[in-house]
Amino acid sequence: MIRPLIPHPAALIKSGETCALAIADLHIGWEVALSEKGIHVPAQTLKLLRRLKALISTHKPNKLIILGDVKHTIATAELSEWHDVPDFFNEIRLHVKEVEVIRGNHDGNLEPLLPEDVKLLPSTGTIIGNVGLIHGHRWPPLSLLKCKTIMMGHIHPTIALRDPAGFRITRQIWVKAKCSPDKLASALTKKHEADILDIKPKTCQIFIMPSFNDFLGGKPLNEELDEEEEALGPLLRSGAFDLENAEAYLLDGTFLGTLKQLQIRKALY
Repeated sequence: MIRPLIPHPAALIKSGETCALAIADLHIGWEVALSEKGIHVPAQTLKLLRRLKALISTHKPNKLIILGDVKHTIATAELSEWHDVPDFFNEIRLHVKEVEVIRGNHDGNLEPLLPEDVKLLPSTGTIIGNVGLIHGHRWPPLSLLKCKTIMMGHIHPTIALRDPAGFRITRQIWVKAKCSPDKLASALTKKHEADILDIKPKTCQIFIMPSFNDFLGGKPLNEELDEEEEALGPLLRSGAFDLENAEAYLLDGTFLGTLKQLQIRKALY
């Protein structure tokens, strides 16, 4: 069972005795990278920590799983990240029994920053019940085909809205799209150069999570969406997902319509 925690960019995943709180894309250190370009914004790490601790206190999960991009720098770690990332996890570990991190494309050299009792999972992700969890920048394993639902982060989905005067705003969204199990199986077997063997494809939907760091930018999915675009990641470019008719929801649960409908409205302005 997946339950988005309205109005937060987080979800609870329950299966058996597991109650996991899932979030994605912290990008700790993002504001430091901006300051080096002369753009100064308030530090966000303590804000992220307070929000996450409040969610843990309210919903009492026995596991926290982060769907990649804990830090912002890609191949290395900034000096501030060597301080902020360990402090962040040392504090969180006081409030939840288990913490797991799926490696994202910004998580190079993350291992020495994590406390020993935080488990770093490969980018191929993990499975909880019938939910497959990945970051989204790399192909998942064939075992993901056993899952009914995929959850991913990576693209920081947003929606862009314009009023008749031309003012443009963006808002974070959840995205829910249907999946063709057979097309996904075909794409994965071709990529891995392997047979499905005894796996019967079950994947029928995907949830794309908004970034937990709401100070980040994002990909407006109703503006010139191109399934070949590199930023979407290989899974979404596979053709197995019906992105045109994907449903968009604001963090407060408001259903906005499908991405196709929202693109039509934008063209009318």
